Amino acid sequence: MAGTDHIRNFCIIAHVDHGKTTLSDRLLEQTRTVQQREMKEQLLDSMDLERERGITIKSHPVSMLLNHEGKDYLLNLIDTPGHVDFSYEVSRSLAACEGALLLIDAAQGIEAQTVANANLAMGQSLAIIPVINKIDLPGAHPEIIENQIEEVLALPREEAIRASGKSGIGITDILDAIVHRLPPPRWADYPQTRVLVFDAVYDAYRGVICYIRVFSGSLKPGDEIVFMGTGKRTTVKEIGRFSPQMLPEESLSAGRTGYLVTAIKELSEVKIGDTVTHTAEPAKEPLPGYKEVRPMVFSGIYPLDTNDYGKLKAGMAKLQMNDAALTYQAESSAALGFGFRAGFLGLLHMEIVQERLRREYDLDIISTYPSVVYRVTTSDGEVKNIDNPLFLPDPGETEKIEEPTIRATIHTPNTSIGDILALVSEKRGFCDHTETVDAERVMLVCTLPLNEILIDFNDRLKSITKGYGSMDYELGDYQEGDLVRLDILVNSEPVDAFASIVHRTKAESRGRALCERLKEILPQQLFKVAIQASVGAKVVARETLSALRKDVTAKCYGGDITRKRKLLEKQKEGKKRMKQIGKVAIPQDAFVQVLKTSGS
Repeated sequence: MAGTDHIRNFCIIAHVDHGKTTLSDRLLEQTRTVQQREMKEQLLDSMDLERERGITIKSHPVSMLLNHEGKDYLLNLIDTPGHVDFSYEVSRSLAACEGALLLIDAAQGIEAQTVANANLAMGQSLAIIPVINKIDLPGAHPEIIENQIEEVLALPREEAIRASGKSGIGITDILDAIVHRLPPPRWADYPQTRVLVFDAVYDAYRGVICYIRVFSGSLKPGDEIVFMGTGKRTTVKEIGRFSPQMLPEESLSAGRTGYLVTAIKELSEVKIGDTVTHTAEPAKEPLPGYKEVRPMVFSGIYPLDTNDYGKLKAGMAKLQMNDAALTYQAESSAALGFGFRAGFLGLLHMEIVQERLRREYDLDIISTYPSVVYRVTTSDGEVKNIDNPLFLPDPGETEKIEEPTIRATIHTPNTSIGDILALVSEKRGFCDHTETVDAERVMLVCTLPLNEILIDFNDRLKSITKGYGSMDYELGDYQEGDLVRLDILVNSEPVDAFASIVHRTKAESRGRALCERLKEILPQQLFKVAIQASVGAKVVARETLSALRKDVTAKCYGGDITRKRKLLEKQKEGKKRMKQIGKVAIPQDAFVQVLKTSGS
């Protein structure tokens, strides 16, 4: 296959659950890349968790050979995740392509992620082929979707292809459009070798395997290469393509997609989005668009059994080898023992990591209330980034606290606008503007504090809109807020695992909810226990756990009442003394129950 004219690099982008992986299955079948006997549902989703939840977590590349009109074409496909947490992975995949199939569910229509991913693709100047998927569903409205494509995405409605990944309708039309409507590889005539690393995984036997797209020049085993972002130098051990398994090749030339095995053993030494070039004749400038990926949500992860700390440490290290976006550092808590403070891209990413720790490493873990990174300016002008409530300076030493905001795009049926606006207002956000998508749907653009959407925002959005609402967000600026540290005290002793940073207006309601929950869960003591929520020295909520009372008057049957009073007074004195010296040991399952429900 001479030159790059017969190569097409494209990816499939869509909102969650609009059928990306199913469509890629049909393309693999149609091009006979996978034999029928080896075919299975969600072929490119290799992780059990992906197959169970029906979501894509990692990008999956594959090369397909197609004979079209008597000519051989090489089609390189990347199946991308659809969830907002993995949008950085989507942007890296888009950077490795010249075109994109934009999938839209014929029943659901254009949703938040559809617009976000389309904008990402347009921002990278990609050719877009709109595909209306699932047209064989009873609730499909392809005509309405075509209008939405034209009005919301500003793409000609005639360009849309009607298809069904499930039954195979329109697959031939899609392959025809890929060949005729997508451009051949760009930047292939650059004088030096430039290779984009758009993903990387860790293999126990071969070390780090980079997923690459060769833009110019070529790579072959034995070549001395350098990673331009990190300056890391190494040698190419093996190179090859995905079909969809890894198949070694003698070399990869301009326009090709594949994998690269080097002598690097640590995933942290490879940065996603980096440019690889030859050491002998390096490129003058790297490929555009490389940026460090930053965690947005932080949470403490502790083993339920303190003896499992070593196992958790090994599990976190192995997970980080396969997930470069996961960051963590050791921390300890008086209540929970030794554990880690971990940073995640978002809530789904956090959930996936915790689920993988439980399954793949057989660990029972507990996580603390998720928080974000606050920017604190102290009285002497020093600026600190705080991701743990325990490190928040005293109010007397703090000049201002700033919190990160997000710019959210919410797609909703127009019957739910009032309830959505009330929810946004409750979460201390405001609506910038609204746009009408069609006769039944509107798009709201809102600004909200990131901390407020961490727990139940998406669930409540879904219940308000009966499942038809969807949200996409991007990180905004920091804004100053009246934020305080909420401490929970049990018998006047602060419990660090329950500490959180909240807005002053929310401190009382959140404190009361936590105190009530603790009152239900904590075992009774032989003395009264005060459960308090405090902001600084001010107690904002209190519950009292009543004492266990031994019936000291049981042996008094008859006689004067003063005998009973004397015994009760003696008991009262003993309880008073006990309260002064007594310590409340909070059982582990109490932490588990409170931390599981504290966000709801």
